[in-house]
Amino acid sequence: MKTPPQLQVLIDDGVIDEVLRPLKSGKEAAVYVVRSGDDVRCAKVYKDMAQRSFQQRVQYQEGRKVRGSREARAIGKASKYGRKQQEVAWKNTEVDALYQLREAGLRVPEPYGYFHGVLVMELVTDAEGFSAARLGEVELAAEQARQFHAVLVQQVKLMLCCGLIHGDLSPYNVLVGPDGPVVIDFPQVVSAGGNNAARTMLLRDVNNLTAYLGRSAPELLDTWYGEEMWELF
Repeated sequence: MKTPPQLQVLIDDGVIDEVLRPLKSGKEAAVYVVRSGDDVRCAKVYKDMAQRSFQQRVQYQEGRKVRGSREARAIGKASKYGRKQQEVAWKNTEVDALYQLREAGLRVPEPYGYFHGVLVMELVTDAEGFSAARLGEVELAAEQARQFHAVLVQQVKLMLCCGLIHGDLSPYNVLVGPDGPVVIDFPQVVSAGGNNAARTMLLRDVNNLTAYLGRSAPELLDTWYGEEMWELF
C-alpha cells in the first residue's frame, strides 16, 4: 500500500518503521496498523477539518478548556485562525483523555505519543493476536453479555469519577479483547461538570450499551445505572 503522507513523516522521524495495513476509516479519522521496532501498534490519522462539520461538535465543546487566551478568543469569533485552533483542540482532547483515563486504570488503549497530528497507540487484539472485533460485531451468550455490561458500566462510572463522559459510547467503539471490552474513540469526550448536556450524554452512553447487550440478556433492560450514577455525581 502507498504510505499516507502523515505517516511518512513519522517514518522519516523514526517514530514508526513501517505501515502494515489500513485498519478502519471513519468520519473523524483513519486508523492504520504500524510497526515500531518489534512492536505492532496502530496510528490514528485525523481527517482534515474541511471534510467534517464543526456544527456537529458544538455541544461537545462546551466546558472544554483551551490552551491560551488568544486561542480561546479566536475560537469564539470563529475566525480562520480560530477554526484551525478548534481543530487542534479537538484532536488534543482525545490524546489528553486517553492519558488521563489510562493513568486512572481504565480499559482504554495505551497511548504512545502524539506526533504531527497522528496519535500512536496500542493495537487491541483478540486472543489469537488479530485485531480485536468491535462489540457490535460479536454475538454474545447471555452470561457473557451480563459480564460485559457490568465491566462497561464500571468503566462509565470510573470515567465519571475522572470528570469525563465518553459522549458517543456504543457497541461500535468498544473492542473485545482477550480480557474483555476495551473502550475506544474519545475525540468527543465531554466535561461532566462543565457541559449542560452532560446528563443527557451519560444516559445515552449507558442506554446504548444496555440496549445492545440486553438483546442477549433481556433482564439488563430493566436496569437504570445511568440515572443512579448521575444522581450520585
